Amino acid sequence: MMTENDVKKIVRLDYKAYLADTDKLYDTTSEEVAKEADIYNEKYTYAPMAYIIGSGGLFPALEDALAGAEIGKEIEVLVPSEDAAGARNPRLIEVFPAREFHKQEIAPYPGLQVTLGNRSGTIMSVGAGRVKVDFNNPLAGHDLIYKMTVTSVIEDQTEKAEAVIESAFGESAGFSFSFPGDKVVVTLPDLIKFNTEWPLAKFKIVQNLRDAFGVDTVEFIEVWTAPKKETEPVE
Repeated sequence: MMTENDVKKIVRLDYKAYLADTDKLYDTTSEEVAKEADIYNEKYTYAPMAYIIGSGGLFPALEDALAGAEIGKEIEVLVPSEDAAGARNPRLIEVFPAREFHKQEIAPYPGLQVTLGNRSGTIMSVGAGRVKVDFNNPLAGHDLIYKMTVTSVIEDQTEKAEAVIESAFGESAGFSFSFPGDKVVVTLPDLIKFNTEWPLAKFKIVQNLRDAFGVDTVEFIEVWTAPKKETEPVE
């Protein structure tokens, strides 16, 4: 059985992430800030992010800063490139015939994000029937600056469990929870039964629930209810 010292704290935080050399914003939890920087994505839900401190999902420098952060106080953290996405690798810059893109009905231009095979890259230049693609991580070679604000510490058990599901699976709608004894019981919604991402997310959720609640056992319940048959009215 885990002890209270093993339980990790869950917070919600707002952040703005910049490339240090250009001061360019590349990620944020704020819709207003995203629109101002012209990086708004309508498919993304902008809201304070749920995060388990100490779970290892952020760069170590950010983890250290969050461990001592005060609620409502913005902190600024510099993450050197070697501790972030690392150095740029010139071997990951390749040239392809333009016809390879035309076969996929892609009109190549500099800055376009493309997927070739199982690799994602960014087109650097187009000319003379050739297209240069950079398969480096877009953050490679850049120092990063994060401005973060812890907006709240999540204490309620159900809200903690929802935050864990949200951080690993993207949404927690339809999940329900109970906390009998020294375990967490999760009743699953219909939406996950045919979701191909669920099996992988499930393993992360188990570990995160253990960390957040200090338990060894996590139990999942699937409910399969047969649809009611319609009865014909008696004449």
